[in-house]
Amino acid sequence: METEEDQLLQALPRERNWDGTSYIFQYQGFWFPSWGIHGVISFQRRFQARATDLFLASFPKYGTAWLKSLIFTTVNRARYGLNDTPLLITSPHDLVPFLDLDLFSNKNQIPDLEHHPNPRIFATHTAYSLLPASMRDSCCRIVYVCRNPLDQFISYWHFVVQRSKEYVAPPLSLEESFDMYCNEIHSFGPFCDQVLGYWKASLENPNKVLFLKYEDMKEDGKFQYLKKLAEFLGCPFSADEERDGVMEQVSRLCSFENLKSLEVNNTGKRKSGSPNSAFFRKGKVGDWANYLTPSMAQRLNNLVEEKLAGSGLSFKAS
Repeated sequence: METEEDQLLQALPRERNWDGTSYIFQYQGFWFPSWGIHGVISFQRRFQARATDLFLASFPKYGTAWLKSLIFTTVNRARYGLNDTPLLITSPHDLVPFLDLDLFSNKNQIPDLEHHPNPRIFATHTAYSLLPASMRDSCCRIVYVCRNPLDQFISYWHFVVQRSKEYVAPPLSLEESFDMYCNEIHSFGPFCDQVLGYWKASLENPNKVLFLKYEDMKEDGKFQYLKKLAEFLGCPFSADEERDGVMEQVSRLCSFENLKSLEVNNTGKRKSGSPNSAFFRKGKVGDWANYLTPSMAQRLNNLVEEKLAGSGLSFKAS
């Protein structure tokens, strides 16, 4: 039976996705992949946030799995020892599921979230302006992580190509995908619009939205980002924990290198069809230089500078 959301989907503008097979749909100013659009709409319309909820918001390939691991481990460090944490045998995407892409993705069923232990920890790729009113209006807390768009583009393009290996049609070339990216036609974008939404929210209400930069976190050898994250989440590290090197232990456990080495992150697939291994490629800053020409990089940098002008937000390219 055709639903109201099915009818809405048929009326939305659409474009061919980078995988060369599926489509992306424009909904309320943002683009969403065909396999995720139902979940986004259902999540937006039906999810009810609690004041104690914790959320990770991000764009794809922003270091999402890394932040999921850090948040889950930090919040639950009194419940699980670092040597027997579920993170060692469970994907970060299962420990901190996406509301839009996982829990609300079944258009015929609304998930029962009442029995999730407090604080409930969820993730989303949805823009701030499209979040359910209960999330924007309640006292829940949102961590947003962003990344240099040059690296994000390259990482996401590789991710799409890897997912496309099972499809009949070949994926779009890097150049074609890059042109769409610069024209702001890509999954969960436009990139700058999403980033600015969370950036402005963090400035207006820093107790509700914590804005983190991937590159700054990678450079922080003293784990101040982790200390700030724990304080924001309501579970600060004690003086004894700092003295005993617990922050360093959490950082090492959740590092890209360690996560990539775990068997659970190298085998199996997500419900969307993506191999778990596709979420752990390189995790390096500046890898874009191995794929984009100087003129391509300049084109995207110019676009980002124009979009972010006057916001106080900027990115490191390397």
